[in-house]
Amino acid sequence: MRGMSSGLILRALVGMMASVCLLVATTYRPIAAERNKEDRPARGMSISPAYPGVIVAQGEELRLDLLVSNKGRADEDVLLELTAVPKGWDARIRSYNLLVTGVHVPTGETKTLTLLATPDKEVGPGTYQFGLAAWTPDGALRSEKRITVKVRAKEEEKGSQEILISTSYPVLRGTSDAKFEFSVDVENKTDKDVTINLSAKPPEDWEVNFKPAYQEKYISSLQMKSGQRQSIAVEVKPSVNSQAGEYPIEVLVTAGDRKALAKLMVVLTGTYKLDAGTLTGLLSINAEQGKPATVSLFVKNSGSAPQHDVSFLSFKPENWKVEFRPERLTGLSPGELKQVEVTITPAEQALVGDYSVGLSVKGEKASRDVELRVTVKASALWGWVGIGTILFVIAALCALFVILGRR
Repeated sequence: MRGMSSGLILRALVGMMASVCLLVATTYRPIAAERNKEDRPARGMSISPAYPGVIVAQGEELRLDLLVSNKGRADEDVLLELTAVPKGWDARIRSYNLLVTGVHVPTGETKTLTLLATPDKEVGPGTYQFGLAAWTPDGALRSEKRITVKVRAKEEEKGSQEILISTSYPVLRGTSDAKFEFSVDVENKTDKDVTINLSAKPPEDWEVNFKPAYQEKYISSLQMKSGQRQSIAVEVKPSVNSQAGEYPIEVLVTAGDRKALAKLMVVLTGTYKLDAGTLTGLLSINAEQGKPATVSLFVKNSGSAPQHDVSFLSFKPENWKVEFRPERLTGLSPGELKQVEVTITPAEQALVGDYSVGLSVKGEKASRDVELRVTVKASALWGWVGIGTILFVIAALCALFVILGRR
């Protein structure tokens, strides 16, 4: 009874220690979010207009999104300048209500600014070129782009009977299991009421739906009056098997022989998920005091983003040993599964009974814990020793009875 009570108390203490160790390890777990930077160049920056060529009516103000992207592994400060502004135009770069001459872009992100260009009354129909430059303060990176603006006479505008589509945020970023929603403005610049049909060209196995602004019902067309402007939501659901990367989506609006196209972009960062367990599915093993016991562990990348570094931790009773072979995995592609051998050696002084050993698999932005029950049994040698002791006692008692019987 005393041995059983001691075993129960020891198991309870070991369980509490394992829980505390797991809590501490979780609290101070090193963040591996920066490891995906290894796939990027040391530095990389670019600036690009959402639409390098646009058409506006005479006297109309130009509003155009500018995308500043940081594709390097370090945050960058990017300076901006309009290198060429046609005569008669007042142009500036803004963010909300601020005039902007520079922007801070964290690694892997894209910042959106707005180019505003207002023509004078004297600016007539024709083609106008704007120059745009971006560079880092140390001069190591520089990007230049040109924007072509065609100004059409008001008579042309009336006779063109156009359908227009535009968006303020053409690029959205998130994980593969996220749902993306773009806000798109459709404008009927014809002199008639029209039915506008909506369609999209997404990547394979992706889903795109159209909804009226602030409503949940799906639509495929719009009834629009002459001169009316209406916002719609474009809901995009990536395929569950989509890998990390950039995915362009074309949205087309048509009314008879008139059409307009908007180019959207979804940037997937991928999902991070790990699965782990024993090959047999059993979470219990038997071991002897001071002798190693081995169990096979599988590790699977169940996410859509690659895991570049997977390490292992153990939470074990005092004086126990836990070894992993291999000690870490340097690469695990989406859907890939690898086998790891785990050797558990109980302490020489371990009491007979059940113990808890925690195994933690840690990757980038994902982890998985496996808890094993290790049953420590007495060595067979001690069984023979016990049998020998019993036989010795029996023999001694028999000899004693014989001696006493003679007396």
